Amino acid sequence: MTAALPARARIGQRTLLITTAAVPLTGWTLHAVALHRQLAASRRDPLTGLLRRTAYTARARRILARHGERVAVVLVDVDHFKAVNDTFGHPAGDAVLAATGARLTAWAGPHASVGRLGGDEFAVVVEAEAGGRGRGFEQLLGMLCAPVVLDDGRAVDVAVSVGVATPAATGSRDLSTLQRAADTALYAGKHSGAVAVASRQDVTVPSVNGRRAGRPGTHTWGRAA
Repeated sequence: MTAALPARARIGQRTLLITTAAVPLTGWTLHAVALHRQLAASRRDPLTGLLRRTAYTARARRILARHGERVAVVLVDVDHFKAVNDTFGHPAGDAVLAATGARLTAWAGPHASVGRLGGDEFAVVVEAEAGGRGRGFEQLLGMLCAPVVLDDGRAVDVAVSVGVATPAATGSRDLSTLQRAADTALYAGKHSGAVAVASRQDVTVPSVNGRRAGRPGTHTWGRAA
């Protein structure tokens, strides 16, 4: 008959068993965390932290389904972006894009869908009450056009073009239709210094990948245009 183990030995065995059992769980937990981070990284643009196309689209459609008429689709292009790269260098261009992403996020708030479509093109789908839309979009334009100060102290002037489409103005709640209308309005008002608001007429413009047909980059979403 085996003698009973001392209390200290029994406690030591239990500790060893618990520690051994925890090893596989810890390994799996670390693996799960790594997978989660990889998934999050695949959903977000590494430069701006904004949603990539697929994640942006999924979230935007949920917002449209939830809020119906109280939604605005906003498209933004950074004007003269090539000139920024040529004059100040590509790190400065990256700084302008990152600042634009941060400003869009700050303006739209945590419940919006804010995405970088590619190059210097951005999109926002946000709940917006009709009474405050004009003031809100003018505020956005002011935020986006503020100079970006580089690490070396140089200031880069920023200009943007903004197009806005709403279900009430266009008669549609379809995301692709609203984006096409906002894109058409944006280009109609390009370099005007004002927010261009889409109408029902802008819905009829032919599109590719939800953007105005003939626009550079429409056949391969993600290319700069």
